[in-house]
Amino acid sequence: MTICRTLALLTLCCLLPSGMATAEGLTVHDARDRDVVIDDPSRIVSIGGAITEILYALGFEGRIAGIDSTSLYPPSALREKPDVGYMRQLSPEGVLGLHPTLVLAVQGSGPKETMDVLEAAKVPLVLVPETFTEAGLVDKIRLVGHAMDADPRAACLSAAVETDLAQLRTLRARVTKPVRVMFVMSLLNGRAMAAGHKTAADEIIRLAGGVNAIDGYDGYKPINDEAIVAAKPDVVLSIERGKDSLDAQSIFTHPAFALTPVATNKAFISMEGLYLLGFGPRTAAAAHDLSLKLYPALAARDETFKPAVLTANCRQ
Repeated sequence: MTICRTLALLTLCCLLPSGMATAEGLTVHDARDRDVVIDDPSRIVSIGGAITEILYALGFEGRIAGIDSTSLYPPSALREKPDVGYMRQLSPEGVLGLHPTLVLAVQGSGPKETMDVLEAAKVPLVLVPETFTEAGLVDKIRLVGHAMDADPRAACLSAAVETDLAQLRTLRARVTKPVRVMFVMSLLNGRAMAAGHKTAADEIIRLAGGVNAIDGYDGYKPINDEAIVAAKPDVVLSIERGKDSLDAQSIFTHPAFALTPVATNKAFISMEGLYLLGFGPRTAAAAHDLSLKLYPALAARDETFKPAVLTANCRQ
């Protein structure tokens, strides 16, 4: 990015309307371990599907000036709001051109050059921590709610999520023989891109009562055929990605997976990506659905689960 371009963008930021700034503002401590002062949360650019989902659940959709392409829920979001692009391939012009008074972005948004410009702009930028744990999910909701000066609404939504997580723990306790699950993002030239520890996939597998078949690394990495066979997965889990979606036949006929229980069991599960890995309010419901797919015998004994987040009114 040229110096002139950066200066032009910063000039644009200085010309943004101040809106309904308060005398003192609101302070939020974000993922950069910094305090961000928010004076006016009236025009928000929401970057990250979970953040958008939380804002809608809290009744703030009217304040959203733009979203990113991962904001797939509720479905009306992409129809109603300008799209600034994929969260890891943002342009500063796309974000700042919407004249936001606040940018809420999930940790890991980028690229770095864009985030540097946004951070230098005269618009509060809050990076929301992305911690793939039950506590991290609740903390995410509370931080977004606090940024909107809506702590009671966030407490309401957090309570609903905690209720769903408690119901999920009850279901998980019925699992007597955990299955080994390998999350495969894609097959590139025959090599599986598989999820290790410290990933959303790893945690959703655990929440559903499964065991991650990959135990030797963190993050998402390509693995060779020998590693696939050694992992002995019972089930392959993936996400729906349109024309780029991984399909069951590709797994069952793969030379390495053909030597594992996956092919013998014909066990392949694919779920919508944001629902499965987004770690938003519906995560407990997603883990519940995955658990019933992993353990069909549990379905007959699970007639009571009704996600509290779908009925809770936390919008006022």
